[in-house]
Amino acid sequence: MKLPELNSATIGRIIEMAWEDRTPFEAIEIQFGLSEKQVINLMRREMKESSFKMWRKRVTKRKTKHLHERNFIAGRFKSKNQKT
Repeated sequence: MKLPELNSATIGRIIEMAWEDRTPFEAIEIQFGLSEKQVINLMRREMKESSFKMWRKRVTKRKTKHLHERNFIAGRFKSKNQKT
């Protein structure tokens, strides 16, 4: 899957959002135009293998990473860097 050209600051912000428990993949897609699969590929490309595996294990257990699986609309915390 081909990823768009992204600068290092944008890549850093996407990684930060992907690590946040309460930031859904849909928010990343709205802000940066990357689907969940593209975010996974970006994380795989940018992270060490062990860090990527730890992140994937963590994310697959989180209902908060998908809007349709959440039982709430907004969490307690919203990063100042987050647009949505």
